[in-house]
Order: sequence, then structure tokens, then C-alpha cells
Amino acid sequence: MVSGMRLKGWIEVDGRRLSDGEVEKMLEERPGVVSSFGGEFFLSWDGCSARDHFGIVPGDCPAGSIVCDGEAVGAVDPRPPELSLAQAIEIAVSLRSDEGVVALSGGVDSALVAALARRECVVVGVEGSHDIEKAKAVADVLNLSLKTAIIDPGRIEEALEAVLAVIPRQNPVDASIAATLYFVAEWAGDHGYERILAGQGADELFGGYARYLDADALGNDLERDFRGLALQAARDQAVAGLFGAYFSLPYLDVRVVRKAMAIPPEEKVKDGIRKRPLREVATMHMPKDLAYREKKAMQYGSGMMREMKRLARRRGFGKVSDFLEEIGRR
Repeated sequence: MVSGMRLKGWIEVDGRRLSDGEVEKMLEERPGVVSSFGGEFFLSWDGCSARDHFGIVPGDCPAGSIVCDGEAVGAVDPRPPELSLAQAIEIAVSLRSDEGVVALSGGVDSALVAALARRECVVVGVEGSHDIEKAKAVADVLNLSLKTAIIDPGRIEEALEAVLAVIPRQNPVDASIAATLYFVAEWAGDHGYERILAGQGADELFGGYARYLDADALGNDLERDFRGLALQAARDQAVAGLFGAYFSLPYLDVRVVRKAMAIPPEEKVKDGIRKRPLREVATMHMPKDLAYREKKAMQYGSGMMREMKRLARRRGFGKVSDFLEEIGRR
């Protein structure tokens, strides 16, 4: 008899979502089944705990591990059947679309998630920012329900104080992204959403950064940046947790990751086009001009970095990093 089972997030096996009751029954009958669990979860029962393969949901054991009485006893390593990239993404989004809001910035990553999920979307940015303009254009074309959360520049210092206390790295880039996500998560929490569907991971999997265009060893760069996603996830989930929410990441579904990893790097960045395989999938669900449209990075597209620089100057700091250090000491 399983006692004290607690599940944060959700679990699936072979593309089917499991209820809490089903999970409990499986633990009773064959506890080894935990190794095949997909989804985004932290699960604890009878002195044991387990986290999803990539550690999307925070918990007190390592990502992808099964720990009992303080000892690692196994790994969470689901092996879904081989799929096309389009099928993998479609299933990954479908599994996450029963609830939640989509964080839509107007780029292909979040636009594809929004097009497939068909849920309410929210865009966050300073008044008149690039992301707000692009997200509205995408929502109009795809007939999506879009809410706009305007970032009040007068509240950015408040957001920075909150996020610098919880994120693992306090540099300007991480702080500016975290501060933007602060307002995304705040909006979600205020509107009763726990799950925020987002496009994180697509750049690292499919070659989205501008620097990849001139990379001498693209495969090595992609591998290194993918390994860095664990710290990004820790940052983003720490911020979401301030409002009782979490980011749900379809591109870090095991199906999508394994398919993306099988694509040669030179096919991901080709003829001056970044994220080419993802854009090809996106054309199945939106006009080609949207699928191939470029977008600014979050910290710039939202206007957050610009406002942080202005705020630092007003506070008498020549560098944003010095301003952040001062906030971190409060």
C-alpha cells in the first residue's frame, strides 16, 4: 500500500496522461514503472522521490533520478516510439494543453506552441515594445485569444529585488530575463493559472541564436548550450514559483529532444536560416512569413534590458552589473 504519495506536475506513459489514482495504483503493483514515466513532475511516496527526465519541475532529488531513503536506485528515462519532428512537437504540446496559458512573444517558438495549444495567450512587455507588437500580429493571423500585460517601468526594481533573491546567477542577462518572466508569472498567478506553456529550449535544440551563424564548431556549441538549459530552467522555475506557477516546456519533451538531437547541426542552421527544421514544422500550422520571421531575444524584445539600463543610470551606476550588485546586497 502506497502511503503519502504527492505529485507536483503531471505524468504520462506512451502519450497518455495518468490520473493521480492511476499513478498510485502503478506504484503499488510495479514500482519499477517509474523509470518509464514521462511528463513534467516531482513525485514522492514511501520514502522515495523521482523527477522527470530533464528536471523541469523542481524537487529535492536530481533531474531524471529515483531516490529512496537517500540513495539513488534508478533513473527516469522514458523511451517513446520514434516519431517525426512534427508528430513529436504536436504530441508534446497536446499533452500540456488541458490547462494553462501560453506565454506568447511573437517568435516562431512560442507561436507554434500557441497555434497547437489553442489556449489563452499572454504577452508581456513595456508599452510599445517589440514583443507586444509581434505577438499581436501573430494572434491576429492565428485567431488566438491574447492578453497584454504591460510592464510598469516603476516596478522593475521591485521585480529585480524579488528575482535576484532566488535565481542561481545574478548577471545582467539572467536578471533581465528573470525580471521579464516575473511579470509573466505574476499575470498568470493573478489570473488563476498554474501552468505557463513556453518556448524555452528551442534555440538550443534547433540553432536559434545569431552567433550560430558564424560558429566554427556548431555541433559543439549546440551541445554546450543544451547542457546549460538546466541552469536556465532553475532560474525560470524559481521565478514562476514566486507566484505558485511553473513553466511547462514542450520543446523539452523527451520525444522532441531525441528527435532534435538526431538532426545534423548543419541542417539546423542552413543558408543563413536559423532553426530551419522547427520553422519547417511551423509552416504546417501558420503562414510561412510568420514561421520564418526573426525576433529579438526576450530581454530586448520586452524592453526590459533598456529599462534596466535607464534605471541603473538614474541610480548613479555606469554599469547594470554594479546596479544589480547593489540590489543583491539589500
